[in-house]
Amino acid sequence: MTEKIIEIKNLSKKYDNGTEALRKANLVITPREFITLVGPSGAGKSTIISLIVREDEPSEGEIFIAGRDICKLQRKEIPYYRRKVGVVYQDFKLLPQKTVFENISFALEVCDATDMDITPKVSRVIKLIGLEGKEKNYPRELSGGEKQRVAIGRAIVNSPKILIADEPTGNLDPHHTWEIINLLTRINEKGTVVILATHNKVVVDRLKKRVIHMKNGQIISDRNQGTYLI
Repeated sequence: MTEKIIEIKNLSKKYDNGTEALRKANLVITPREFITLVGPSGAGKSTIISLIVREDEPSEGEIFIAGRDICKLQRKEIPYYRRKVGVVYQDFKLLPQKTVFENISFALEVCDATDMDITPKVSRVIKLIGLEGKEKNYPRELSGGEKQRVAIGRAIVNSPKILIADEPTGNLDPHHTWEIINLLTRINEKGTVVILATHNKVVVDRLKKRVIHMKNGQIISDRNQGTYLI
C-alpha cells in the first residue's frame, strides 16, 4: 500500500455569507512529491492551503496528515502540528528589525530550542538557500528574491515534512522566480513534500511536475506530469 503524507476526503468549506470556497475535494499526496496547485483567483487554492495549515476549519470532510486527522486537533496541539508544515507566502512576512540569521532562528526560538541547536541548524539552512555572508543583513538590505529565500529558510529550519509555497514568486522578476523554483526543487529532492500554488504558466509547464487544477472550489484535473490548462 502506498504511504500517504496527505489525504483529503470530501473536503468542503462554506462561509457564513454563503460562499462555497471548496466543494467535496479529494486528494492524496505521497512522500517526496512536488505538487503544483493551479487555477484562477477564487478557485479554492488558498482555502485548501489554510485548511491544511489549520488556519481555518472545514465545513465538512477530513484531512489526514501522516495518518492523523488534523481536523480533530485540540487548540493547544495546533502550534506543535504546524512545526511539521512550513509555509511561504508571496509577501515574505519577514521581521524587519531582525537580521537574516535572526529571522530564520526565530522559528526555532519559539520552539524553545537551545543556542547549541539553533546555530548549526540556521547555518546549514543559510548555506542551502545561498545567503552565506548575508547573515547580518536586514530585510531592507535584500532583494526580493533574497527576502523570499530567507522566508523559505525560516519555513524549513524545523525540518518540516511538508513545505507549502503560496504564490512565492508573485512579486518577483523572472530571474529571481527561477532562483526560488530551483531552491524549492532542491528542498523537494532532499525528501520534503512541496506544494506550490502558482498562477505562473511558464513555471508549471517547465517544471513538468504533478499538476492539480482547481476551479470554482473543485479539483477539475490531476495529472502526473502536466501543464497549466487555460
